[in-house]
Amino acid sequence: MNSKFHDRAEAGKLLAAKLANYADRSGALVLALPRGGVPVGFEIAQTLNLPLDICLVRKLGVPGQEELAMGAIAPDGIMVLNNDVLRSMKISRQALLEVASREKQELDRRMQAYRGDRPIPQIRDRLIILVDDGIATSSTLRAAITALQKQHPQGIVVAAPVAPATVCEALKNLVQDVVCLATPEPLYSIGMWYKDFSQTTDEEVCRLLKQAAENQAECSLG
Repeated sequence: MNSKFHDRAEAGKLLAAKLANYADRSGALVLALPRGGVPVGFEIAQTLNLPLDICLVRKLGVPGQEELAMGAIAPDGIMVLNNDVLRSMKISRQALLEVASREKQELDRRMQAYRGDRPIPQIRDRLIILVDDGIATSSTLRAAITALQKQHPQGIVVAAPVAPATVCEALKNLVQDVVCLATPEPLYSIGMWYKDFSQTTDEEVCRLLKQAAENQAECSLG
C-alpha cells in the first residue's frame, strides 16, 4: 500500500478488514495505545464486534528530540530501553531517570483520566489485539507487550496501519501475529502516512471508550 490514510478512523476500518477472522471471537479484546491508537482501535472493535479498552504505556523521548524514543514505560515499573539510541545519543542514566519520572506522572494522570472507576480488564487466557496508529522504533509497543505477557494472555496480535518492515519482522518473534497495511523502509515519520494526523485529545479518547462500552452493552442485550 502506497497511498495515505485519510485519518485514523479510515486506517482502523482498513485494518479491521485484515483482521476479519477475529470477528465475534469469544474472549478476544482490542487494546489500543492512547491517544492515537484509540480511534484506530475503536473502528476495529466496532467492525469485529469486540470490546475495546486501553493499554497504557509512555514513550521516553530523548531530551530535546522528544519524538526519538530511547525507551518506554508501562505500569508496574516496566521499562523497555532502546540501547542503540541511548548509546548513540550519549544519554546519561540521570537524564533517563528524569524523563522516566516525568512520564510516570503522565502515565498515572492518563490512567485516572481514561479509566476512572472502570475496572482493569482481565487479560489472562484472552486473545489481545494490540493497536496503535503507527510503529516507529517499537519501544512503546515492546513495553506494552511486556506488560501484557506478564498477565498470561492466550495470545497477542499487533495491528498498526504503518510500520517499517524490519520492525514488523522483529515483533513477529514476540507475538502471535503482526498485521500492518504499509511497511515502508525507511519509515521517516508516521504522520506522513496520514492526510489528517491531528492530535487525538483526552476528550476523544474518553468519548470513544464510552461509546464502545455502550455498543457492547447493547449487543449483549440484543
